[in-house]
Amino acid sequence: MGPPKAFNVWSRKLHRWGAVVVAVPLALVIATGLLLQLKKDIDWIQPREMTGVGGPPTVTFRSLLEIASGAEGAQITTWDDVDRIDIRPSDGVAKVRSRAGYEVQIDTATGEVLSVARRRSDLIESLHDGSFFGDWAKLGVFLPAGAILLALWLTGIYLWVLPWWARGARKRRAASRPPGPRPD
Repeated sequence: MGPPKAFNVWSRKLHRWGAVVVAVPLALVIATGLLLQLKKDIDWIQPREMTGVGGPPTVTFRSLLEIASGAEGAQITTWDDVDRIDIRPSDGVAKVRSRAGYEVQIDTATGEVLSVARRRSDLIESLHDGSFFGDWAKLGVFLPAGAILLALWLTGIYLWVLPWWARGARKRRAASRPPGPRPD
Protein backbone atom coordinates (compact mmCIF):
# COMPACT_ATOMS: atom_id res chain seq x y z
CA MET A 1 0.00 0.00 0.00
CA GLY A 2 1.45 3.34 -1.05
CA PRO A 3 1.04 6.78 0.44
CA PRO A 4 -2.36 8.47 0.23
CA LYS A 5 -2.97 10.34 -3.02
CA ALA A 6 -3.83 13.53 -1.12
CA PHE A 7 -0.35 13.54 0.45
CA ASN A 8 1.25 13.15 -2.99
CA VAL A 9 -0.75 16.09 -4.35
CA TRP A 10 0.00 18.20 -1.26
CA SER A 11 3.74 17.44 -1.51
CA ARG A 12 3.89 18.47 -5.15
CA LYS A 13 1.94 21.70 -4.52
CA LEU A 14 4.11 22.59 -1.54
CA HIS A 15 7.20 21.87 -3.59
CA ARG A 16 5.99 24.01 -6.51
CA TRP A 17 4.69 27.03 -4.57
CA GLY A 18 7.18 26.83 -1.70
CA ALA A 19 10.01 27.21 -4.19
CA VAL A 20 8.41 30.41 -5.50
CA VAL A 21 7.95 31.84 -1.98
CA VAL A 22 11.55 31.23 -0.87
CA ALA A 23 13.24 32.11 -4.18
CA VAL A 24 14.50 35.61 -3.32
CA PRO A 25 15.52 35.01 0.32
CA LEU A 26 17.14 31.72 -0.67
CA ALA A 27 19.08 33.32 -3.53
CA LEU A 28 20.40 35.93 -1.08
CA VAL A 29 21.31 33.30 1.51
CA ILE A 30 23.12 31.18 -1.10
CA ALA A 31 25.04 34.10 -2.62
CA THR A 32 26.12 35.53 0.73
CA GLY A 33 26.88 32.04 2.06
CA LEU A 34 29.26 31.47 -0.84
CA LEU A 35 30.99 34.78 -0.10
CA LEU A 36 31.26 33.94 3.61
CA GLN A 37 32.86 30.59 2.72
CA LEU A 38 35.62 32.58 1.04
CA LYS A 39 36.05 35.36 3.61
CA LYS A 40 39.47 34.14 4.79
CA ASP A 41 40.64 33.74 1.18
CA ILE A 42 39.51 37.02 -0.41
CA ASP A 43 40.84 40.25 1.12
CA TRP A 44 37.94 42.25 -0.38
CA ILE A 45 35.53 40.41 1.95
CA GLN A 46 37.63 40.41 5.12
CA PRO A 47 41.12 41.88 5.52
CA ARG A 48 43.91 39.36 5.84
CA GLU A 49 44.87 38.90 9.49
CA MET A 50 48.28 40.38 10.15
CA THR A 51 50.72 39.14 12.78
CA GLY A 52 52.43 41.35 15.33
CA VAL A 53 55.93 40.92 16.73
CA GLY A 54 54.55 38.78 19.55
CA GLY A 55 55.29 38.80 23.23
CA PRO A 56 53.03 40.05 25.98
CA PRO A 57 50.62 42.84 25.01
CA THR A 58 51.78 46.27 26.16
CA VAL A 59 49.19 48.42 24.39
CA THR A 60 46.32 49.66 26.58
CA PHE A 61 42.73 50.17 25.49
CA ARG A 62 43.22 53.92 25.67
CA SER A 63 46.22 53.72 23.36
CA LEU A 64 44.31 51.39 21.00
CA LEU A 65 41.70 54.15 20.59
CA GLU A 66 44.41 56.79 20.07
CA ILE A 67 46.24 54.67 17.51
CA ALA A 68 43.03 53.71 15.67
CA SER A 69 41.81 57.32 15.58
CA GLY A 70 45.12 58.32 13.98
CA ALA A 71 44.80 55.67 11.28
CA GLU A 72 43.88 57.33 8.00
CA GLY A 73 40.50 56.27 6.60
CA ALA A 74 39.35 54.31 9.68
CA GLN A 75 36.66 56.87 10.58
CA ILE A 76 37.33 56.46 14.31
CA THR A 77 37.51 59.46 16.64
CA THR A 78 35.78 58.33 19.85
CA TRP A 79 34.70 55.08 21.52
CA ASP A 80 31.26 55.63 19.98
CA ASP A 81 32.84 54.98 16.57
CA VAL A 82 34.20 51.58 17.70
CA ASP A 83 31.97 48.57 17.07
CA ARG A 84 34.26 46.02 18.75
CA ILE A 85 37.84 45.07 19.47
CA ASP A 86 39.10 41.59 18.73
CA ILE A 87 42.36 40.80 20.51
CA ARG A 88 44.46 37.86 19.35
CA PRO A 89 47.26 37.48 21.93
CA SER A 90 48.85 34.50 20.16
CA ASP A 91 49.14 36.56 16.95
CA GLY A 92 50.12 39.78 18.75
CA VAL A 93 47.34 41.75 17.08
CA ALA A 94 44.27 43.75 18.07
CA LYS A 95 41.57 44.37 15.47
CA VAL A 96 39.65 47.57 16.12
CA ARG A 97 36.46 47.54 14.04
CA SER A 98 34.70 50.80 13.32
CA ARG A 99 30.96 51.21 12.99
CA ALA A 100 31.68 52.56 9.49
CA GLY A 101 32.91 49.12 8.41
CA TYR A 102 36.68 49.56 8.67
CA GLU A 103 39.18 47.44 10.56
CA VAL A 104 42.44 48.70 12.02
CA GLN A 105 44.90 45.96 12.96
CA ILE A 106 47.38 47.05 15.62
CA ASP A 107 50.46 45.24 16.92
CA THR A 108 49.73 44.69 20.64
CA ALA A 109 53.43 44.86 21.59
CA THR A 110 54.61 47.89 19.59
CA GLY A 111 51.41 49.81 18.83
CA GLU A 112 52.26 49.84 15.11
CA VAL A 113 49.33 49.99 12.68
CA LEU A 114 49.61 46.81 10.62
CA SER A 115 46.59 47.30 8.40
CA VAL A 116 43.65 49.61 7.72
CA ALA A 117 41.02 48.13 5.43
CA ARG A 118 37.30 47.91 4.82
CA ARG A 119 35.71 44.81 6.37
CA ARG A 120 32.69 43.65 4.36
CA SER A 121 32.16 40.25 6.01
CA ASP A 122 29.96 41.70 8.78
CA LEU A 123 27.68 43.36 6.20
CA ILE A 124 27.54 40.15 4.17
CA GLU A 125 26.71 38.17 7.32
CA SER A 126 23.86 40.54 8.22
CA LEU A 127 22.47 40.10 4.69
CA HIS A 128 22.88 36.33 5.05
CA ASP A 129 20.77 36.05 8.19
CA GLY A 130 18.33 38.85 7.26
CA SER A 131 19.22 41.10 10.21
CA PHE A 132 20.37 43.81 7.74
CA PHE A 133 16.71 44.47 6.96
CA GLY A 134 15.63 44.46 10.63
CA ASP A 135 14.11 41.95 13.02
CA TRP A 136 10.84 41.99 11.08
CA ALA A 137 12.64 40.56 8.02
CA LYS A 138 14.86 38.19 9.98
CA LEU A 139 11.91 36.67 11.84
CA GLY A 140 9.09 37.40 9.37
CA VAL A 141 10.80 36.54 6.06
CA PHE A 142 14.05 34.60 6.57
CA LEU A 143 12.82 32.32 9.38
CA PRO A 144 9.67 31.26 7.50
CA ALA A 145 11.74 30.88 4.31
CA GLY A 146 14.06 28.54 6.23
CA ALA A 147 11.09 26.51 7.50
CA ILE A 148 9.63 26.30 3.99
CA LEU A 149 13.06 25.31 2.66
CA LEU A 150 13.18 22.48 5.21
CA ALA A 151 9.72 21.35 4.03
CA LEU A 152 10.93 21.54 0.41
CA TRP A 153 13.90 19.36 1.30
CA LEU A 154 11.67 16.82 3.04
CA THR A 155 9.11 16.72 0.22
CA GLY A 156 11.93 16.60 -2.33
CA ILE A 157 13.37 13.52 -0.64
CA TYR A 158 9.86 12.02 -0.53
CA LEU A 159 9.24 12.76 -4.21
CA TRP A 160 12.64 11.31 -5.08
CA VAL A 161 11.98 8.07 -3.16
CA LEU A 162 8.35 7.76 -4.32
CA PRO A 163 9.05 6.06 -7.72
CA TRP A 164 11.17 3.38 -6.04
CA TRP A 165 8.53 2.89 -3.40
CA ALA A 166 5.85 2.46 -6.08
CA ARG A 167 8.00 0.03 -8.10
CA GLY A 168 8.68 -2.02 -4.97
CA ALA A 169 4.96 -2.11 -4.15
CA ARG A 170 4.16 -3.34 -7.69
CA LYS A 171 6.81 -6.07 -7.40
CA ARG A 172 5.49 -7.16 -4.00
CA ARG A 173 1.91 -7.32 -5.36
CA ALA A 174 3.07 -9.31 -8.41
CA ALA A 175 5.03 -11.71 -6.22
CA SER A 176 2.06 -12.29 -3.90
CA ARG A 177 -0.36 -13.14 -6.77
CA PRO A 178 -1.05 -16.80 -7.28
CA PRO A 179 0.40 -18.23 -10.48
CA GLY A 180 -1.93 -18.87 -13.35
CA PRO A 181 -3.92 -16.92 -15.86
CA ARG A 182 -4.70 -13.33 -14.93
CA PRO A 183 -8.28 -12.17 -15.15
CA ASP A 184 -8.84 -9.46 -17.73
